[in-house]
Amino acid sequence: MPPKKGQAFNRYDEDTKKEAVRLRVEEQWSYPMIREKLGIKSDAQIISWVRKYQSGESFEDYRGRWTKKHFSSVEEENTYLKAQVEYLKKLNPNLHGEGSWISKPGLGPSKK
Repeated sequence: MPPKKGQAFNRYDEDTKKEAVRLRVEEQWSYPMIREKLGIKSDAQIISWVRKYQSGESFEDYRGRWTKKHFSSVEEENTYLKAQVEYLKKLNPNLHGEGSWISKPGLGPSKK
């Protein structure tokens, strides 16, 4: 089911996620027991964390972020950011290209 407009999403800290996974995997607790103890809203959230744990993924939540959190070098980050810019230019070719008011001096917003 898609989220409702204006719906707030809970974000849980890494310790809560690890404890939920530990209780499920090591202690064999039921989902309702874990939800009640840790104040988690849904079984699906716990299931997702268990799957991430079992596949070796990080619990890091990248939802809504534009950039990767860690880059091995400035060059890697630069390449990543350039690719984003090119993607945005393809989505909106008039953003900074010829014919754009941004590229023509004196035609942009007035400076006071």
